[in-house]
Amino acid sequence: MRVVAVQPQALQVERGLRGTQPAAHRAGVDILLEDRVSLLEFLTGTRWVPQAGEFGILPLVNATFMVSAIAMLVALPLGLSIAIYLSEYASPRLNNLLKPLLEILAGVPTVVYGYFALTFVTPLLRRLLGPDVVDIYNMASAGIVVGILVTPLVASMSEDALRAVPRELREAAYALGATKLETALQVVVPAAFSGLAAAFIVAISRAIGETMIVALAAGAGPNFTFNPFKAAETMTGYIVRISGGDLSYDSIDYNSIFAIGLVLFLITLALNTLSQRIVARFREEYR
Repeated sequence: MRVVAVQPQALQVERGLRGTQPAAHRAGVDILLEDRVSLLEFLTGTRWVPQAGEFGILPLVNATFMVSAIAMLVALPLGLSIAIYLSEYASPRLNNLLKPLLEILAGVPTVVYGYFALTFVTPLLRRLLGPDVVDIYNMASAGIVVGILVTPLVASMSEDALRAVPRELREAAYALGATKLETALQVVVPAAFSGLAAAFIVAISRAIGETMIVALAAGAGPNFTFNPFKAAETMTGYIVRISGGDLSYDSIDYNSIFAIGLVLFLITLALNTLSQRIVARFREEYR
């Protein structure tokens, strides 16, 4: 059946198009039915093809979490190590030199990081592991560079949390014979747990919301895979690709980005709420 003409009061259709069997319908019944999907199918489906009526967001969520997990494996230990060095070991002169360098690293545009991942990190991984193992677009490269991007944030917030620990706790540990490393790891870091946890969760939220790096380096197609060396599209990468102007406004693909944006908002809201609860639960006040 095909719509031939649309008039203000009438709708003309042609039945039996291309040899198909004509089918009658009752008056007042919708000819075209909207694609509807349940919440369970939306959250657990493994295929995201809006034009085909498949709205499983799991491939996009999986890629987002995998890139963020790889980024945290890079940023959390590196950022915490930098924070411990700056707060416990570095002299004031060296501290004044390193802090601006971290701020410069945090101020580099993310599109530069994206091209760095695509033109340096990915060729390095392909050279080390082989081109048959690592795709040109892959989640590992994007995750590593997102971790480098987030490291200054982790280092800065963690250093503030470590410096908030009173000097008396350090001196008490030194008086008991503890070394500087033992004091930093066994006294200062546990005492600053609430601030460190808040810094880590904020960094995770920042990694989940990163856009340009994953849009350039991770891939441009939903792919449900747990292999970090394969291409996969994240939620933010999909939003960038669809909203870039190639698709018409109010199409099914265009409208689908609002559902993805809502899921992304709920994830970051949950992380921020968790961060506030951790700070309130484990905060220690020193007098």
